[in-house]
Amino acid sequence: MADEPLVLGIETSCDETGVGIVRGTTLLANAVASSVDAHARFGGVVPEIASRAHLEAMVPTIERALSDAGVSARDLDGIAVTAGPGLAGALLVGVSAAKAYAYALDKPLYGVNHLASHICVDQLEHGPLPEPTMALLVSGGHSSLLLAPDITSDVRPMGATIDDAAGEAFDKIARVLNLGFPGGPVIDRLAKEGDPDAIAFPRGLTGPRDPAYDFSFSGLKTAVARWVEARRNAGEDVPVRDVAASFQEAVVDVLTRKAVRACKDQGVDHLMIGGGVAANSRLRALAEERCERAGIRLRVPRPGLCTDNGAMVAALGAEMVARNRPASDLELSADSSLPVTDPHVPGNHDHDHLHEISKENLYS
Repeated sequence: MADEPLVLGIETSCDETGVGIVRGTTLLANAVASSVDAHARFGGVVPEIASRAHLEAMVPTIERALSDAGVSARDLDGIAVTAGPGLAGALLVGVSAAKAYAYALDKPLYGVNHLASHICVDQLEHGPLPEPTMALLVSGGHSSLLLAPDITSDVRPMGATIDDAAGEAFDKIARVLNLGFPGGPVIDRLAKEGDPDAIAFPRGLTGPRDPAYDFSFSGLKTAVARWVEARRNAGEDVPVRDVAASFQEAVVDVLTRKAVRACKDQGVDHLMIGGGVAANSRLRALAEERCERAGIRLRVPRPGLCTDNGAMVAALGAEMVARNRPASDLELSADSSLPVTDPHVPGNHDHDHLHEISKENLYS
């Protein structure tokens, strides 16, 4: 193995088949096959469709990543894969593929955490993570504040969504406004032409007695839906751009306010923002404004690294190799509710994890 480990990462937690290859903290390839169009007519991700799409896309996407990186599979120093959290069936496809490649190539296997991977991907953009790092992860399934003293072994939950995640709220409001799926990009685009102060939508869990770092967007979602319904029932036009801008402002106001507060309370001078919603232009702008005012350095990866991708999994896998963290063994199973406090799933190394395992367990 060279000084910097060469690692392939596989991500299949939801509707995108991602395969990334990194050497240390250098990104060599980031191939993605998305099934979002197949879900659009249902207004959300259908787990069975996602799993079948992963099966079809897996081998071609791995081959494309290897070609883009200009490396052979036998050059790899390890295989990393998202073990959880995520959709159970989708995760199983990725974990099974990673086991097969690790077994066939005689390479160590690293089952890693999806959320920790979203944090670690920033190393590919801005260099090694400061320790500790405060991370705000915002996606369709998660809105979390995490403190990471060591991204490979010590990730601590500070706050989370108690109902709808931010990205989920974007999708639901897009449905209310008949904007299609996914909702985040179209609301972001329309909001640029609207007035964020046009409608005073509520800011959930921001009262003095509310949890300091937790999030709630269910009340906001309901308030927007009722406001739109009232206009329609009265026979009035719905100002879609103003609704989009006012809704978006309510979401990003709460996210950035709580993230900056967590940094101040914990004495952390860096904030990393990741997850699919981190691609939102207003979230980035308001976070930059508030962090600069508070003396906090903001780190946000480029949009292509914020959404689910294999590069983030490879980045965390490479960090596991570099820090000599124990590999997983081939009994590794997908865990749809893997806690963020488990950045990776170490194996039982009382035996040789590549040779003394029965073939029946390859797909456990």
